[in-house]
Amino acid sequence: MSQSTAAPGAAPASPATDELLGALDQPSVDHGHQRRPLGRAALLIAGTALAFSAFQLVVASFHPLSSLVTRSIHVGFLLMLAFLLYPARNRSPRDTLPWHDTLIAAAAFALGLYHWVFEADIVQRLDPTTADMAVGVLVVVLLFEAARRVMGLALPIVCASFLAYGLFGQYLPGDLAHRGYGFDQIVSQLHLGTEGIYGIPTLVSATYIFLFILFGAFLEHAGMIRLFNELALGFVGHAKGGPAKVAVVSSGFMGTISGSGVANVLTVGSFTIPLMKRFGYKGVFAGAVEATSSMGGQIMPPVMGAVAFIMAETLNLPYSQICIAAAVPAFLYYLTAFWMVHLEAGRLNLVGMPKDQIPDPWRAMKRSWYLLLPLAALVAMLFHGFTPMFAGMTGLALTAILILGASLAARIGPTTFRYVFWIGLGVVASFFVKFGIWVVLGLIAAMVLGNAFVAGGRATLASLRASLVDGAKQAVAVGLACAIVGVIIGTLTLTGAATNFAGFILEVGETSLFLSLALTMLVCLVLGMGIPTIPNYIITSSIAAPALLTLGVPLLVSHMFVFYFGIMADLTPPVALAAFAAASIAKESAMKIGVKATQIAIAGFVIPYMAVYDPALMLQPNAAGVFTWGAAAYVIGKAVLAISLWGVAAVGYAGRPVHPIERVWAAAAASMLVVAMPVTDEIGIAAAAGFGAWNLWRLRRLRRAVEPATA
Repeated sequence: MSQSTAAPGAAPASPATDELLGALDQPSVDHGHQRRPLGRAALLIAGTALAFSAFQLVVASFHPLSSLVTRSIHVGFLLMLAFLLYPARNRSPRDTLPWHDTLIAAAAFALGLYHWVFEADIVQRLDPTTADMAVGVLVVVLLFEAARRVMGLALPIVCASFLAYGLFGQYLPGDLAHRGYGFDQIVSQLHLGTEGIYGIPTLVSATYIFLFILFGAFLEHAGMIRLFNELALGFVGHAKGGPAKVAVVSSGFMGTISGSGVANVLTVGSFTIPLMKRFGYKGVFAGAVEATSSMGGQIMPPVMGAVAFIMAETLNLPYSQICIAAAVPAFLYYLTAFWMVHLEAGRLNLVGMPKDQIPDPWRAMKRSWYLLLPLAALVAMLFHGFTPMFAGMTGLALTAILILGASLAARIGPTTFRYVFWIGLGVVASFFVKFGIWVVLGLIAAMVLGNAFVAGGRATLASLRASLVDGAKQAVAVGLACAIVGVIIGTLTLTGAATNFAGFILEVGETSLFLSLALTMLVCLVLGMGIPTIPNYIITSSIAAPALLTLGVPLLVSHMFVFYFGIMADLTPPVALAAFAAASIAKESAMKIGVKATQIAIAGFVIPYMAVYDPALMLQPNAAGVFTWGAAAYVIGKAVLAISLWGVAAVGYAGRPVHPIERVWAAAAASMLVVAMPVTDEIGIAAAAGFGAWNLWRLRRLRRAVEPATA
């Protein structure tokens, strides 16, 4: 949907922009393995998705149900959509919906209503009934099957291993064994309370995460992706390696409104990957750059990945504090990707884009500035103490008002009248502060009615409907991951198994904190080879974060350490979801893209370590409870220097090909900067200065040697 005439005084798009970005105005292509049926089956899927979104909006606006019932119905909708959207086998036809999957979907949703229908009875009785057991077993089985269809076998296998430990762990030798638990205890733990599949991750999915996914979907349909790509093209498209840098910058922008790496790849990557290939980049490199850049969206405020909301709920901290802690690491993550792309472009002598093919970023901003208002409002509310649910709901409502208002304003002739219209709209919306959500809902309803009777209005309503449908579909994978990791949480809570691994980390930490951190990182990376970020974080933070806290690492920093490497692990084969998404666009091997993406991101591996040794990198106080901006500036400067040196060591280029001995020199200097000790800092800075001086001298010699030859 084009909104080029929506804002007052908007300038028309340039011809170069229209030619280059025209594909973005077309409906996005589904690169996943979802069904795409026609006729009644398509209507059933769309209707279910709309009902799911409507349910979540009602819950966010009015809170009509208890928390456990809300979670149960949320999981019921997730299961229903999963069985409608995803076939049992990859080879199954995509254009039909079998009757048995429809039946399973309906049964799964009906089971999700069990807590609502029998809520009072479940609360009052002490022991589960036969019906409780039967429903619990069926829900767990359906959840495993839905997760297998959507995310593959790896995550269900990991969760099944924990479930098997809960059922049979008493037969293991030594400290690995637990005291033993009955089948009814396991089922009750997983299904009847809030310690299992309806635990904190599902609560967060049913409240914050769904709203923020909808928020991103609305902004995407309003034209935000086009704006981000125009800005990225305008600012860095002409530079060396411009198309790849556009991917990094555009994905960074996209990360502010979307916390899903795979969704970012499929939206931004559908433009940036063909663009890179068009200008001579290999498909593997193009896919890897986009996969690396898109995964950073999980840690980019204000709309971070699902893990950030789970972390805030688990640590009982304001979401804004998580955003503050993530801000600098997110910046450094994208700086790492940008720097690695720059070095790779120099090594391969890849040029930028012709200036006549680059849009004017300021014209794009002038035309679509109003799209940034919901994002600005969201940030303002989060940092003024409002809850993520309230901020997300308000941002979503503001986006809907802007989309609907833009369509109506486009039919108003003189610019002055458009200003009057927008001011009046703002005044009416401001009554929300005094009279509550009903004012906003009434305003949106009136504007929906208005759009039904103006030219082009029905296209706008179709776009809003598509946003609601797409948002619900995007929530399926995230929501199912949140639900199935409840099996892990429930087992760890019931058996206390996390304490064994934590004790091992503490033993290692008595010798070296660095070894404890390295062990935690390896656990993250190994788990990430098979499971997504959410379960990776849940498992590792449950068993490692308490031990790191005992070793003196601040709790928030230890959780961010696990979160960051969980994101890095999402790039590592064999299960690299972002790489698979990029491979479908780049038409290359997902394994090769995953390996290359890990190489691009490798310089950023130093960031979490530096934050542990000096929490000022995450804008957090040190062990003495002291934080100063001077300390933050110093450690950020060190991090930038370390990333620069690691990049040179990894790529082997610094304005010229770098000798292997020089690469070792750069890596050693970067390593010295990680630990926050005066001696290592002095050695690292001195080694970095020496390397910089040596490299400048070598570059001057090369230029002098080239000048006579060219003359």
